[in-house]
Formats: sequence, structure tokens, C-alpha cells
Amino acid sequence: MTLPTVRATRYVTPLREGGSLPGIVEADDLGTYVCKFRGAGQGLRVLVAEVIVGALAERIGLLTPRQVVVDLGADLARYEADEEVQDLLRASVGHNLGIDFLPGAFGYDGDLAPHAEVAAKVLWLDAFCANVDRSWRNPNLLLWHGDLWVIDHGAALYFHHAWSGGLTDPDRFARQPWDADDHVLRSYRPGVAAADAAITADLTTGDLVDVVARVPEEWLEPVPGAETPEALRAAYVAFLTARLATRQWLPVVGAA
Repeated sequence: MTLPTVRATRYVTPLREGGSLPGIVEADDLGTYVCKFRGAGQGLRVLVAEVIVGALAERIGLLTPRQVVVDLGADLARYEADEEVQDLLRASVGHNLGIDFLPGAFGYDGDLAPHAEVAAKVLWLDAFCANVDRSWRNPNLLLWHGDLWVIDHGAALYFHHAWSGGLTDPDRFARQPWDADDHVLRSYRPGVAAADAAITADLTTGDLVDVVARVPEEWLEPVPGAETPEALRAAYVAFLTARLATRQWLPVVGAA
């Protein structure tokens, strides 16, 4: 399933919490989105990680905001007074990633503990995808209408940042352990084994193929050894499949 495309009609405001300077935009479908820009310093691979991990979150039953492709025109920058934002908008003309804005949501701060099974699934997802960005400093969790939502997956799948010189070995990623000690939900580690059993009983290579298929072709930049979008998709599937076949990455069960 490919992501739907909407056209940005108005840039509303920047979100200065993150280093990539995402912003709130309105679109021609009357939706409001948090836009992750292709012209930000982290590059397109961050958008790829957002799509893949967001789709995986959905697949294992977690709540994560709907994603769209935001088509951003060159005219949007001319009405923006902030020069830094102007530069970012000019560098991001074309297709960017939009994430549904959840009005009234607030950041998870520990006052409302999520259901243990949901928390264990979040830990499983972050361990599987090697996400290093869900600590108390930056939880990347929202509470909306009493439910826990996972957001901001761009720091996951770190292995693809090493592909500039050519594809790396998926077995190395498969064996790479993951440290939960800094994770905002680390106290739920005792439930990860049960979450792993439930998720992996139903998660197939076909699901991983479908997840990677959501990534827009133009965001799949060629690298040595994978010069086409099809080859890049196959590489992502190979890395995820290899990790799914191992368990070295599961967080250690026990009290934090």
C-alpha cells in the first residue's frame, strides 16, 4: 500500500523541539500534518525509517499517526518571514513526509502508565528496529484520548546510514544487541518475551515486504550494490528478515 499524496496549502509554524525543524502544515485535503522535510540535514533516509517503522508499528498493533506524502510547492516559502524556515522550504520542494497532527495530544510523562502489553510492544519495536531515541529526554510518545501513540521513528534503522560506501552485512545488524537501560519504558521489560512470542507468531517476511513497499520510490537513493529502488527495498527486507531470525537484540528481562 503506497502512501496517499496531499498538497501543502499553508505553512503554519515550526516545531523547534527537534533538530530537523519539522513544521505544521495544512493541506488540500483539509488535514493538518507535522511535516518532516526532505531538505533537512538528516536527509531522505530519516524519512525512509519513519515510514518503515511507522508501518511496522501499525502491523504489530500499536497506535501511530497516519502518514501521507506532502507535495510542497516553491511558492510556500515566499510567505515565510523566518529565513531559516525559508531556506528549509526551498530545499524541500517536492515530496515530503506528513504525519497526522493529533490536536490536544500531550507528551507521555509517566503520570499515566500505559497498559503493560502496549509498553512491551513499544520496547519490542524499538529493539527490533534499533531505535535509540525514546528516552526520558525525548520520549517520542503521545497520550491522545487516553491511548498511547508512538511517534518520531527517524532515529531507527541506523544501519542504512553506513550504506554510502556500499551495502553492509545484514547478519551484523541481526546480531547487534540493543540496550534498554535508557528507554522511557524500560520497567516493562518483563513483558517483552510474551510480546515477542505474540508478534513473531504472526509477523512474516511478506509483512516486511509490504511495510517496505510503502516507502516512495524517489526517497530510495541508490548506493553501491543497490542501484535501483527494487534493490534497495530488497536490502531493507533482508536486514529486517535477518534480525527477525535472531534474538540477541531482545532487551534483557528484569527490573530496571
